[in-house]
Amino acid sequence: MAALSSRVRLSMWLFGLGLVATGMGLVFVLLARAYKTQPSAPVPRLWLSSEQRGRLQPTFTPEERQELKELLRGSIRIQTVSFAPDDQNVTALAEFEPYIRKAFPAVFSAAFIQHEVIGKYSHLFNIKGSNPQLQPYMLIAHIDVVPASPEGWDISDPFSAEERNGFIYGRGTLDNKNSVMGILQALEFLLRRNYRPQRSFYIGLGHDEEVGGNNGAKMIVAELESRGVQLSFLLDEGSFIYEGLFPGIEKPVPLIAITEKGAVTANLTVKLAPGHSSVPPKRTSIGILSEALAKLELNPMPNLFGQGPEIMMFEHLAPEFSFPLNIIMANLWLFRPLVARFLERQPATNALVRTTTAITLFHAGVKSNVIPPSANAIVNFRIHSAQTVDQVLEIIDKTIDDKRVEVERGDAFDPLPVSPWDDQTFGVQVLRQTILDVFPDVGSIAPGICVGNTDSRHYGSLTNAIYRFNPVIFGPSDLPRFHGVNERISIEGYERQVKFHFQLIQNSDFQEPSEPHNNLHEL
Repeated sequence: MAALSSRVRLSMWLFGLGLVATGMGLVFVLLARAYKTQPSAPVPRLWLSSEQRGRLQPTFTPEERQELKELLRGSIRIQTVSFAPDDQNVTALAEFEPYIRKAFPAVFSAAFIQHEVIGKYSHLFNIKGSNPQLQPYMLIAHIDVVPASPEGWDISDPFSAEERNGFIYGRGTLDNKNSVMGILQALEFLLRRNYRPQRSFYIGLGHDEEVGGNNGAKMIVAELESRGVQLSFLLDEGSFIYEGLFPGIEKPVPLIAITEKGAVTANLTVKLAPGHSSVPPKRTSIGILSEALAKLELNPMPNLFGQGPEIMMFEHLAPEFSFPLNIIMANLWLFRPLVARFLERQPATNALVRTTTAITLFHAGVKSNVIPPSANAIVNFRIHSAQTVDQVLEIIDKTIDDKRVEVERGDAFDPLPVSPWDDQTFGVQVLRQTILDVFPDVGSIAPGICVGNTDSRHYGSLTNAIYRFNPVIFGPSDLPRFHGVNERISIEGYERQVKFHFQLIQNSDFQEPSEPHNNLHEL
């Protein structure tokens, strides 16, 4: 018995030693993976510095700085509001063309720039470069804005473009007249400095992005398709330089969206016989529909973290997280379930990990003493990259599980393809270089996801390299401003946006490298 007991104790000791060794080995693996994600040198510059390239410097005179600010403010005052595809402020849209003609005389008078009006109110510019052998690229933005009521704003009129404490307030300052005016302003300043690009490029300004883009961006694409145009890359809105959005990251991090979520609008209807409210049925149409909607809210779509391109984003951002989050993010193969649960706690990050559910409209009832003959609701779903429209509709039916509720599919499209993200992709090189030129103190430049939808979704036939990035620093307090109250942009931030496009146009003149650079970390 004593010998047996000794053998048992020895076996337990060896087993415990094995566990310790295994644990130490696991810790070593975790630390090694985390260490490998740490940048061993500054973020690589893919070309020489702006000064070494002999490029024009984005240094603006006091008069130019005042000009760019006032021109943006003037554009905000033109109320180019879109309510619905067939309900837009066409008077304001018509006013926008003479406004930009007056604001940017060099753009409209340059012999090598062709301007066209598409679909009555959208604009297409063809800037013809001096080297026709270089494949063109395209910059797009949209003129229209969502409605804005004065209620809740810190200023009296959301279209006054009031300047306060270093910010310009007004609808469109972030979405998306800042890009419209920033692109044209940068080109105007370059032209005044006698600059002509080597690489041709296009500028597309849609007038109905907020209501689908079918009469603006879609028609621009059709025109370019008819001319056989193919693009090296395309840049639209859709993501920002985020600061303070991710706990554990101190530096602002530029996220360039390489895809955007799909969408489906579901129309839910319940119809019952009307009657007098004094003898109600057990359930009214409102009650039945309300229960169905509650089921959708209480049973969200599955958490799909790690099944889409969001995993790339966190892998790229891993070095920016402080300890111990850097260990966790560098080892998502182990900690993925933990991170997935953490991300779904906040709306901004929850949108990255699943198809979201938003009840946006509800209509029912005809009179206070009449049983409602019908109830109707609109639910908007933004679809994760790992799902399709059909899969989402199937989950909706299973979740509601009530034949009295009719579910009709409205406007819908699947998630957009994922654009290439590597050091040899020309568009990625241009964007990285330009960000570093204008925002040298940012952290890792990472691929991201646009959780909304943009005009860029119409351009897939012209290029597979579509990137969504608005070069503005964006913090947690800015999230509710988007399509909300107190939309604003800092004057300094807008100046840097103009500088960004000023540099991007020049950086795009370089030919696409045919081989990887061996001296990236030396530049």
